[in-house]
Amino acid sequence: MNQPLARIRLAAAALAVAGVLFALYPGLRPWRDETTLQGAQESLSSGWWVATHLFAMIGFILVPLALLAVRRVLDGTRAEPLALTAAVTTWIGAGLTLPYYGAEDFALHVLATRSTAGDPLDLLALTEGIRYQGAAVTTFGTGLVLLGVGAVLAAVAIARSGVLPRWSGVLFAIGFAAFLPQFFTPAAVRIGHGVLLAAGCLWLAVALWRAAAVPVPAAVSS
Repeated sequence: MNQPLARIRLAAAALAVAGVLFALYPGLRPWRDETTLQGAQESLSSGWWVATHLFAMIGFILVPLALLAVRRVLDGTRAEPLALTAAVTTWIGAGLTLPYYGAEDFALHVLATRSTAGDPLDLLALTEGIRYQGAAVTTFGTGLVLLGVGAVLAAVAIARSGVLPRWSGVLFAIGFAAFLPQFFTPAAVRIGHGVLLAAGCLWLAVALWRAAAVPVPAAVSS
């Protein structure tokens, strides 16, 4: 297999891994009532809190790489510029989202661990302050919106291209478009969203993998 096709299959595998990680994120996340001190301590101090949020962060890193492969597959088609826009938009969105996830994951875990050990810090107040600090929540929300926009653009590019299966980006787009709203839903809905997003990533990954069996067309020069 030549190098471009090998890279496409590598990107497809990365997208499949991202899908599994997005399902594990809410599926294994410790669910407690974090508005209470005991619930916050049990949830935030858990090793699974760190692991599952890290799963999501790795997923956010892998998805834009996969969308670059989508752009490569669509190279030479009328949908290629839109696919490139989708990849760039998603990359920016991931970059804006990751700092907030880092604070959620590592900072809150340290605070909860200290609180559980008897440190008299006000865990609930500090948690709320970290989560709802103005710049943090603004960049986080903007990042998730851009991830959703990028995924929708990718789905439109795929549908227009005639190269990948027309509907192979639909679940992927729905999953990312719903990423921000799902934070305001109960645990069961958030777990279901993880499964939906995994299905979308895996469907698109299979489409990319199969596309790598076909020679990638050279770019059309103007």
